[in-house]
Amino acid sequence: MRLDRGRKIDSMSTTALTPAMPSAASTDHSTDHSTGPAVRDEAPQQPPRTYLVRTLGCQMNVHDSEHMAGMLEEAGYQRASTQDEAASAADVVVINTCAVRENAANKLYGNLGQLASIKAARPGMQIAVGGCLAQKDRGDIVAKAPWVDVVFGTHNLDALPVLLERARHNEAAQVEIAESLQVFPSTLPTKRESVYAGWVSISVGCNNTCTFCIVPHLRGKERDRRPGEILAEVEALVAAGAIEVTLLGQNVNSYGVEFGDRGAFAKLLRACGRIEGLERVRFTSPHPAAFTDDVIAAMAETPNVMPQLHMPLQSGSDRVLRAMRRSYRSEKFLGILDRVRAAMPDASITTDIIVGFPGETEEDFAETLRVVEASRFSSAFSFQYSPRPGTPAATMPDQLPKAVVQERFERLLALQERISGEEADKQVGRTLEVLVGEGSGRKDGAMHRLSGRAEDNRLVHVGLPRTSVGSGLNDEPRDVTGAPVSLDDPRLSAVVPDGLPRPGDVVTATVTKAAPHHLIADPVSAGPLVVRRTRSGDAWAERERVRLGGGEDTHSHGTPAPSGPVVLGLPTLRHG
Repeated sequence: MRLDRGRKIDSMSTTALTPAMPSAASTDHSTDHSTGPAVRDEAPQQPPRTYLVRTLGCQMNVHDSEHMAGMLEEAGYQRASTQDEAASAADVVVINTCAVRENAANKLYGNLGQLASIKAARPGMQIAVGGCLAQKDRGDIVAKAPWVDVVFGTHNLDALPVLLERARHNEAAQVEIAESLQVFPSTLPTKRESVYAGWVSISVGCNNTCTFCIVPHLRGKERDRRPGEILAEVEALVAAGAIEVTLLGQNVNSYGVEFGDRGAFAKLLRACGRIEGLERVRFTSPHPAAFTDDVIAAMAETPNVMPQLHMPLQSGSDRVLRAMRRSYRSEKFLGILDRVRAAMPDASITTDIIVGFPGETEEDFAETLRVVEASRFSSAFSFQYSPRPGTPAATMPDQLPKAVVQERFERLLALQERISGEEADKQVGRTLEVLVGEGSGRKDGAMHRLSGRAEDNRLVHVGLPRTSVGSGLNDEPRDVTGAPVSLDDPRLSAVVPDGLPRPGDVVTATVTKAAPHHLIADPVSAGPLVVRRTRSGDAWAERERVRLGGGEDTHSHGTPAPSGPVVLGLPTLRHG
């Protein structure tokens, strides 16, 4: 298998603004810098090149991947079919990487190893690597995997299409890493994965200096978007059919500091509450040190802000928190949870916890268990500490043996599993509004269930009465839990049968059973489900009809976020 190990690398480190991408109609043909597959008038038109984007990492990466897909589609590429994606059979494969944990590099090179043989058998195929690990490792990626064509970083997502074309023209790998943000990602074209829910970035980067975290080094200092731009993007999403948005930032609570308004995040939540048609607002992630009571009040008093909070603890030991450079202590953390629950008694609170930070003693770990017991988290994302090169914690003394960290990790998991189960049991008998999602659970088809999220973001599997599982004509039951496979799917009908939900619709269901990580709401009567049709359900059905060849797409997801001066109840902010 030939892997072009002697291939030339064109590499640069960008510190100035990235130049605008030349138009495909440029008269200079000495070097083709078009942003998409070149089409000459005298040659027969070729089918569009296909692409797929694989995402490793956090919600910020998921949203960045939507921008990458939007730019590729604007440049003329076409998303690979579901079958081709599963087989990695695309003309361009983009891997959007994470660098937060130790296994990030293993995941990347594992993916690249699988792609090497596919590329060798597919002439013209290109592989691009972006994201945090690309920002960190740069040209080392091509040195280790010479079959990679493009490496780009977190600060220059907009360069992807032109780098792909340059790599094709020059027959050389292109490594381009910018040292500072060139274009705010939210101004880029976006191909959104969902028609009923969307991510909206309110800031990028982070000003905190946690000793275990490499994110500030890779994503830079915090940069805030103006409130009007954010609200305009939210309004555009709602106009396209979305009823839920999640506001994204490395530390959403510090939003507004850059332009001199420390209360801006609470005002932003309240402004979202005034957007007609927006039913659910979420945000992630806050920081306990910057979490203020005005945000709690905004959450409680704004009906469409959901009773859900992800509040990273990291450790329950004050000594370890100091070593982590986390500027809060355990009692402050617990006080925040008390005030949240006083304002929103049904709030679901989740967290992040690191086990085995350098120097963590058994007494320190006991403090973490104490705080976890007191916090009553609905769920927790727990991680074994792994040193990240370039962070202060990586060179700290008293790195713990793997066996010690593993034993503590298992104790924490057992404790949180018990708490999650107890908190979930409290939901049995409650009637919830569930926003039906596209992704089905492993057993949904066999059990005739649909999956979705309650207002507090708990996963709920909703049982379909037998009358809902057919086509509405009392014929044989059929699977209506996955993606439609033909235009005669009843969910795509002009008149959808009563009681049959579509992704994006809202179901009212009563919880009949609970498990630590999900709830079950099976039918309690023979009648149809109570389904509220939504614009999101309509948008989903239209998109699926287009996918199956039944119409033209009128829902544009490939345009940049609006940047006009839209202000909804927020004070005028100085520019510059």
